[in-house]
Amino acid sequence: MKNLPSICPACQSQLKIKELLCEKCSTEIGGLFELPPLARLSVEDQEFILQFVKCSGSLKEMARLQKLSYPTVRNQLDNVIEQIKVLEDQKQDI
Repeated sequence: MKNLPSICPACQSQLKIKELLCEKCSTEIGGLFELPPLARLSVEDQEFILQFVKCSGSLKEMARLQKLSYPTVRNQLDNVIEQIKVLEDQKQDI
């Protein structure tokens, strides 16, 4: 399955969802829906968050699994946190 794009390939603007479909009963819902902040992160950052949750939030365990130093993993988490804050601030500005 393909990853959900969040950035327009033509102009680099934020994409929005226009339609939703239930594959089971074919119900369609139309409108203009925002992507949640986590879905707007890069695939790499989303994977980092998933791994972080699976490790019960243990940066020590993340560092061990990724074979990286604790400070490196801490910096990755800090970067993701900063990106989420920026995305939340952008939503408030709308």
